[in-house]
Amino acid sequence: MRFIIDSNKSVSENAEYYYKKSKKARRKIRGAMKALKKTEKKLEGLEREELVEKKIPEKKKPRRRKKWFERFRFFKSSDNLLVVGGRDASTNENLIKKHTTGNDLVFHSHVHGAPFFVVKNPEGVEVPDSTRREAAQAAASYSRAWSRGIGSVDVYEVRPEQVSKDAPAGEYLGKGAFMIYGRKRWYRNTPLGVAVGFKIENGEVKVYGGPVNAVKERTDYFVELTPGRMKSRELASEIREKIHSMARKDHRELISKVNLQDIQKLIPSGRGRIRKK
Repeated sequence: MRFIIDSNKSVSENAEYYYKKSKKARRKIRGAMKALKKTEKKLEGLEREELVEKKIPEKKKPRRRKKWFERFRFFKSSDNLLVVGGRDASTNENLIKKHTTGNDLVFHSHVHGAPFFVVKNPEGVEVPDSTRREAAQAAASYSRAWSRGIGSVDVYEVRPEQVSKDAPAGEYLGKGAFMIYGRKRWYRNTPLGVAVGFKIENGEVKVYGGPVNAVKERTDYFVELTPGRMKSRELASEIREKIHSMARKDHRELISKVNLQDIQKLIPSGRGRIRKK
């Protein structure tokens, strides 16, 4: 750094000159630093605003409107016919009174307090024997026979007009209970058994439950269940692990994320075991 000395001034005068000049320079530097900090803050704010503007808001998936039968137990038979069953006394009552029509078939196991299952037949087609037997198996498996550990029960089939709320004189029918009049078609010694299966579609796992043949028809992987003492959450975890072990590698991560509650609700009476083959 070079300094110019004025020979017409004394040493102290020259020193005073440069001292004042240095003070002025320090003030300018402090002002410049403040201005720089303000500019930096403004730039940070602009960057944040820009990021907010660029951030694409997450699109919420539209909530799917549930179909009427999703309030009940239901499955599609191996012949692609809808089969709907009651979960309790209230849904039993609702199913028979509001959702059963002339061409449908009604199934009930010969067990007190069992649910009704209805094969929906809006087109009035001849219902295949395979669908009838699957509906009978559902009626058997989701009855109290499951919790009692019974291997098989008798199930009957009737037409909707044979199911009535009119009780004989002096008798009372509680909620979910009906009188059956006329001839019944029997399915003797119907075995108890259901399946839970997973179907991988468009990067998502759909969970299905119901009679073995019906579930087998529309899933990639499934396991069969029989009456047992294992509680539903523990059993659901075992089902998921079992299916995970048999799945393709690219399906396993999706399967590991399946909600256990989606499996639990398909287990009859909240207990059971995986059938050993």
